[in-house]
Amino acid sequence: MSWGVYVHIPFCRSKCQYCDFASYAGREEMREAYVDALGIEMLVRGQEMVLKHGRPETVYVGGGTPTALNVEQLSSVVALIKSVFGTAAEFTMEVNPGTVDGDLLKKLHEWGVNRLSIGIQSFDNNLLKRLGRIHTAEQAEEAVKLARAAGFDNLSLDLMYGLPGQTMEDLQKSVKKALSLQPEHISIYGLQVEEGTPFYHDQQAGRLNLPESDVMDDMYDYLTEYLPEQGYRRYEISNYAKPGKESRHNLSYWQDVPYLGLGAAAHSYMDGMRLENVADLDEYISTIKSGRLPLRSEEDPSEQHHMEEFAFLALRTAKGIDKKKFKDTFGKELRSVYGKKINRLVRQGLLKETKKNIALTKEGAKIGNQVFAEFLL
Repeated sequence: MSWGVYVHIPFCRSKCQYCDFASYAGREEMREAYVDALGIEMLVRGQEMVLKHGRPETVYVGGGTPTALNVEQLSSVVALIKSVFGTAAEFTMEVNPGTVDGDLLKKLHEWGVNRLSIGIQSFDNNLLKRLGRIHTAEQAEEAVKLARAAGFDNLSLDLMYGLPGQTMEDLQKSVKKALSLQPEHISIYGLQVEEGTPFYHDQQAGRLNLPESDVMDDMYDYLTEYLPEQGYRRYEISNYAKPGKESRHNLSYWQDVPYLGLGAAAHSYMDGMRLENVADLDEYISTIKSGRLPLRSEEDPSEQHHMEEFAFLALRTAKGIDKKKFKDTFGKELRSVYGKKINRLVRQGLLKETKKNIALTKEGAKIGNQVFAEFLL
């Protein structure tokens, strides 16, 4: 069975203004105990999965900022991953400029990490400061060059648009700077202001100067036109890659492929069920120390829930919903479940249909969440 592993490292040097992920700034005193607990969970749950299903195809270490760990802690995590899961065909680690140097990047490459996702967000220093990032544009560029020098030939750069005070010219400069570094992959996300974040409080107080909706539309159109012109195929709503350099791990999330999530707040998807680990660091560590697994909740594994998720996750990809895979999974034709909705969305120009697939049009992708909602039963 094809499956993947996600390992969550919930530590950061500082918390960004927009971030609502399960991550903690500082907390150095917790890191050693967390790595120990993570190792126990990995041995227990990971070995069971390998015995049942063989070695995973992909491993992704994310956060937080995995490289906020010290070298010894990070080495311990990677060594255990390789011991339990073997050498994955795609082994990705998230890194942030300001937390890596040439020596660490060389070690990551020597340890078997073969893909890096570098969190840059912008090449504009004023915007980086507004976001609460700890690096500068110059450090971001240097991190990419050091990664190349360390031997990495598969790099993904993260960028954002729709930022406070960002203009179209700002975005174009960042995108062109990113392309000048010739990454194999680019992820670019529109800012979402999440409740509870500093940006949310600024927005409520009228202090968040976000681009107007027409500017956001122009930014979106620019990205979806310019990046493909430069050789980066849009294979998912927020992801672009050179041919053959799509993230195999991320594609698994959207293609109904099982994955095991390890660490605080990590999610797993196995046997049609979704499991979630406790998010609180102290609770995660103490639960494992007491000999119990840190699983907190379980989503409804009903067929209806599975169908809904299958449909709207697949629609995030350029390929869309594979009709044959839907029938093989559920024993039903896609149109017998969603026929009326598909017809209406096709008429509205939001979906396109071929003999094999149903996918978003360019206009449909622009309002993807509204289209996805149509597939809730």
